[in-house]
Amino acid sequence: MTERLLVGIDIGTTGVKVVLVDPGVGVVAQATRANRLGSPHPGWAEADPAQWRENVLSALTEVVSRAGGRAVGAIATTGMVPSLVFVDEDGQPVRPAILQNDARARDEVRMLADETADAGALASTGSVPSQQSVAPKAMWVAANEPDSWGRTRALVGSYDWVLMQLGAALHVEANWALESGLFDLDGAVFAPMAEAVPGLADRLAPVRVSGEVVGGLSAAVADRVGLPAGVPLVVGGADHVLSAYSAGLAAAGDWLVKLGGAGDILAVTDAPVVDERFFLDAHTVPGLWLPNGCMATSGSLVRWVQSVLRIDDLRSMDAVAAERQAAEILCLPYFLGEKSPLNDPDVRGVFAGLHLGHDGADVYRCALEGIAFGFRHNAEVLRSRGVALTSATVTNGGATSLLWKQIHASVLATPLRTVRDHPGASLGAAFAAGMGAGSFAAWPEALEVVRAGDTIDPVPPLVERYDEAYGLWRDLAGATAPTMRALARR
Repeated sequence: MTERLLVGIDIGTTGVKVVLVDPGVGVVAQATRANRLGSPHPGWAEADPAQWRENVLSALTEVVSRAGGRAVGAIATTGMVPSLVFVDEDGQPVRPAILQNDARARDEVRMLADETADAGALASTGSVPSQQSVAPKAMWVAANEPDSWGRTRALVGSYDWVLMQLGAALHVEANWALESGLFDLDGAVFAPMAEAVPGLADRLAPVRVSGEVVGGLSAAVADRVGLPAGVPLVVGGADHVLSAYSAGLAAAGDWLVKLGGAGDILAVTDAPVVDERFFLDAHTVPGLWLPNGCMATSGSLVRWVQSVLRIDDLRSMDAVAAERQAAEILCLPYFLGEKSPLNDPDVRGVFAGLHLGHDGADVYRCALEGIAFGFRHNAEVLRSRGVALTSATVTNGGATSLLWKQIHASVLATPLRTVRDHPGASLGAAFAAGMGAGSFAAWPEALEVVRAGDTIDPVPPLVERYDEAYGLWRDLAGATAPTMRALARR
């Protein structure tokens, strides 16, 4: 019998991606649609869930039309963590989604950190209240938008909400729950944090794990996208976790540089490692963990620079920027505050060292370098806690830029393995769908279709130059932080 196809759906900051996967071959079709990121006030990051839904239905219809008559065995979703959708009794949003890099709840973060200081949040949940946490944002909405809060019946993540729109029952995925700060390492509600915001505990959805079937495709959606009703809907997972897994990270010491809209660094360990400077997720493979850092900006900063400088073709700009002097100017990439390892929503972006001889190519290159320095900072913090970083891989949208990969390899002073034709977290979601559909007996089995690409080696002269520049970059961050915080609080 012909193996059924699997669908993976990724709700990203800048776009939706849907892939169609043959369990024995890999990706056979894919489609993308652009998402809009809203920032109506400084530090805000919002999105319209209705646009996610329409983009998913449009892209899903496209890939289904290319299935060649083969049946689809299951659908799973992945996305940003922990983006936040406030839904009413009917599962519909009462306001725009608040994304994970939103920095509006600065005061609430400090307030909740003080209130729960003795509750053992770090040991219990793997994190402390930060810009990424859900409780401060819920507190902000309750205080500033009481009508929206009053109509809210549940808080869910982007990818779980999309799966619910396809027909799944109300739920949140386990790593969304863990990174929200509202649940402990075992998936139980962390009462000190949940009860610190009146009404929040009553608005928490049931927690489900990757690979678990949570419903079937509704008749209305099935009719629109060209599938039969009842196709199993399977819990996927956090985009950075599924991206790491589907890139082949399956043993302690493996680590990933993920160049998405935000920047993620993940390392595989065989035991949980907690630190207030980074986050912790469970690997899809039972018994493994993923301590990780998440930078508020990565590809989103590149897109901002592209927009401001009116760069039509990033590939052409790469060629020009590659000829410019490395690290001649410096960029602090804190344009949405910063999550790990600083956990400081009040820091801001900086370009330093400019003179009138510089142009757009210099600014563009230093933005790429500034993000790479951010990854190095996170890598240093992970190593300081004894996390082994031995075999590195680079993935996601930014990994299509050879220049950016070469910069990262030299800044990090390590070879970067690539994955051929890797669509990112959407592939991991398709693998989760396969676990739910019984296409795979175990999580590692799915990785047999993942193909290694070229390895990008560090350039020795650049390693030395970047090593010196990184020290200056750290000095710049420390020197400008008080001014940036004062500006942010104005």
